Parts: sequence; structure tokens; C-alpha cells
Amino acid sequence: MDVRGPGGCLAATTPDAAVRRVAAVTVLVALLGFGVLAAVLVPWQPVPESLGPLVLPEAAEVFTAEELAASAAYSWPARWWSWTGLAVSLAVAGVLGFTRLGRALMARLPNPWWLRAWCGVAVVLLAGRLATLPTGVGGWRLRVEHGLSTQTWAGYLRDVAVGFTVNVAITGLAVVVLLAIVRRWRTWWPAIAAGAFAALVLAGSWLLPVLVEPLFHEFTPLAEGELRTEVIALAEAEGVEVGEVLVADASRRTTTLNAWVSGFGSTKRVVLYDTLVEDLPRDEAMLVVAHELAHAAHSDVLVGTTLGALGVAAAVAALGLIAFPVGRGSAGGGAGGAGRDRRPTPTPTPTPAHVPFILALVAFASVVVAPAENGLSRLVELRADVVALEVTGDAEAFERMQRGLALRSLRDPEPPRLSQWWFGSHPTVLERIGLARLYGHAARE
Repeated sequence: MDVRGPGGCLAATTPDAAVRRVAAVTVLVALLGFGVLAAVLVPWQPVPESLGPLVLPEAAEVFTAEELAASAAYSWPARWWSWTGLAVSLAVAGVLGFTRLGRALMARLPNPWWLRAWCGVAVVLLAGRLATLPTGVGGWRLRVEHGLSTQTWAGYLRDVAVGFTVNVAITGLAVVVLLAIVRRWRTWWPAIAAGAFAALVLAGSWLLPVLVEPLFHEFTPLAEGELRTEVIALAEAEGVEVGEVLVADASRRTTTLNAWVSGFGSTKRVVLYDTLVEDLPRDEAMLVVAHELAHAAHSDVLVGTTLGALGVAAAVAALGLIAFPVGRGSAGGGAGGAGRDRRPTPTPTPTPAHVPFILALVAFASVVVAPAENGLSRLVELRADVVALEVTGDAEAFERMQRGLALRSLRDPEPPRLSQWWFGSHPTVLERIGLARLYGHAARE
């Protein structure tokens, strides 16, 4: 609408300006909420100061020269395959999203608009998946060669296909929801979409254990017996109401050991690899369980999901601040006369034609925010280690367990600092062994 400015001049309040204002306010509110919750709920000092400083041992103190050589022989090529795959995926996303190629591709896809959007998601993700398939296969073959994977070629391709299908389904749904909101609420869409996507993140985390995880693993309840009795007792000691304790059939894919907590509320579950249940000494297995129960005790899944939801809300709202490219004769240029002669002005309103552009933004943004996301994750993981040590009081078993897990997975005890800062979601094995020695020293005193 037009309003009279100072001196009687006309000042225009354009729809684009209104969208940007709504987007800016929504981004600020989401980031403020993220900052407040992070300040209150993230364990910024997970190691008690009373224990003293955390001192890392030298790798040569913990591992033999042969063990370090075996780790390097695997971890460096694995890192190369991973980084190369990431670079290729970003290159594909950038070419399709930041050039005219993506918009030309979208123009060839069928109507209606929601089908065009979903097909665009499928095509872009398929291009990225095919481009990174060689690096994925290289990483898989490396794991097989080093005895870390028991997966067959057919099993690997099956997981790739299932993962791709799930990715297309979820990403396609998200894009269609975004565009539907944009079409329905022309001015307020950044705020409404931010709220909708925050809700979708919460719902997705809650549904993950029952909808997605069963596509990759078969789960059986932990059998009645001494181990289950000890798990229940440990849960009571940590004040955790255990939902389900399940065993995953990980041995058909890997020889490594792992466990995790997923879901919250009625879908909360503790999952143990069958390799962990069968191969790890009981005292070490209970330390792994104590670590996972600590996540449940502090509602780490719910806290992480809530912070993620606020981060996603801010990112979605920020789309209203971005200049989406338009071509001649499209939304920015008008339909006739002078409109054909003017160069179109970018708009903050996404359309189905912008699907590759949106996916490219998501791909690059996920890499940019990875250091912050993984930095918070490392703090939460370190707190879970602290709780496991406090509850069990067995620092020696904790050190043995961490050393054994590192050897089993050929983990690099000293990853490059930039790599660990950017991509490391867990503390290094030397940090965790240093923590164990800190607790062991305190116990002896």
C-alpha cells in the first residue's frame, strides 16, 4: 500500500518489504529462543572444576606403534573419501542451485506445482546421490578391506536405495509444505513456515524410532537375564524410566560396537548393538549403557531436538530475507509492455522453480553450521561420560573400554584439529581417556 511520507511524498510499502520485516522478526525471535535455551540447558562445563584440568595423554602412551599405524592406514583414506564426497555433493548442489541449469530443469517437470516441486527434489537428490556413489563405494570397500564392515555389495546398495528413498520422501514433503505456506500466506509465510517446520522437526524426532530406524535394523528386546537386570538397576540409579531396551542386528553390517538413545516420551528407547552385547566385557558394556542412560536422564534427545527445531525455524524464516533469482518474463518482470523491457528484480518469495536453489542453500548452510552443532554435541557427550564415571565409579574399565572401542573401529586418536572442530560430534578417544584418568586420580586421593 502507499502512505504519505514527510513533505507529502509518497512512500511505498511493498509486499516484498513486508515479507522481509516478518522474516527478520521471526529470525530474531527464533535465535533468541535458541540462545536462551542453549545457555540454560547445554552443559558448558561438563567436567567438574573440582577435578582439575583435563590433561590429554600422548597417543603413544595409550596405543602401540602397530596400533597407531593400523589406525592411520584406515582413518586417513576414510577421511579422504568422506571429504571428497562432501565436496562433490556441494559442487552438484551449487551447479544445479546457483546457475540457470536448475531453473531450466524445473521448467521441464510436470505440473501441478506440488508434483513439480517433489519431482525437482527427487531429480536434484538423485544427481547428488549418483555423483557421490563412487566415493560412497570407496568408503564401503575400505571398511570391508579393514574388517569393519560385514555388508555385502547387495546389502550396501539396498541401504543406499532405502536411504535415498527416505531422503526424497522427507525432503520432498518439507519443500511442498514450504511452498504451500508461501502460496497461502503471501506476507506472513516466513513466520508460519518457521512454526510449521519447528513442529515437523519435533514430530520427526519423536517418530524416528518407529518409522525410520526399523528400515535399517531389526530390533529385539534385550533378553531377560543378568545383563537386563543390571541395565534396569543402573537406570534406577540414574533416575531414568526406561522405555525400551532393544538390541539391533548390527552384526550383519559391521563389526564395530555402538549404542544410542532415540525418541522421547512414548517413543524413547535405548538401543544396543548386538556386537556390543555379545563381545564387550560386562563391566565395559555397563559403562556404555550408563553413558546412554545419562542422555536419557538429561533428556538430551528432546533438548537437542528443541534446539534443532529453533535453528531450523530461524533458517526457514531467513529464506524471506534472501533474493531468489527470477528469469525474464517471470514473476519479477511483469506480463507486458514495459515489464518485458525491464530486467526482473529478485524476490524474497520462493516458487517451485527455486527448488534446486533452496536445496543448495540447505546443503551449504548445513556445512557452515556444522562446527556449532558438533561443538554442542561434544559437550553433551562429555557430560554423559562424566555421569557414567560417577555412577559406576570404574575409571579403569572406562579407559579399557574407550581404548578397545577405538581399536575395534580403527578410530584416529589424534584427528586433525580442523576436522575434529568441524565434523567431530564426540570427544576424541584421548580426551575420554584423559577424563577417566582424572576420575581415577580423584578416587585414589
